[in-house]
Amino acid sequence: MNVKFNSRDPVYLQVVQHFKQQIAKGTYVAGQEIPSRRELAQQFQINPNTVQRAYKEMEEQQLIYTDGNLPSCITKDEHVLHNVRHELIQEAVQTFIQSVKSINAPLPEVVALIEQHYEEEDSHD
Repeated sequence: MNVKFNSRDPVYLQVVQHFKQQIAKGTYVAGQEIPSRRELAQQFQINPNTVQRAYKEMEEQQLIYTDGNLPSCITKDEHVLHNVRHELIQEAVQTFIQSVKSINAPLPEVVALIEQHYEEEDSHD
């Protein structure tokens, strides 16, 4: 896994965001086992305490669960999984809207460009 961390946000939150993105993409699916804390620390080349904090945060958000000494797994709660995807879409849309509003782009033009580029991306896949 090749993850680039920025210097603005706490690394543990960036780890949580990474997992959310992988869930939204379908890379991680409901009930799937995820790497151990130690394995992930090695893969990401970060402190194991940082990974522990990220896993704790994901457990609090109900993104993952851990039963006893068994490996942690992605939640099976479809509502939580749906909310992850919705949250990421919402964040992307908010960022985009702030950007186009800052240059006073007219909504019809923005919508037309979105539709055009969205279709172009589909044809490239």
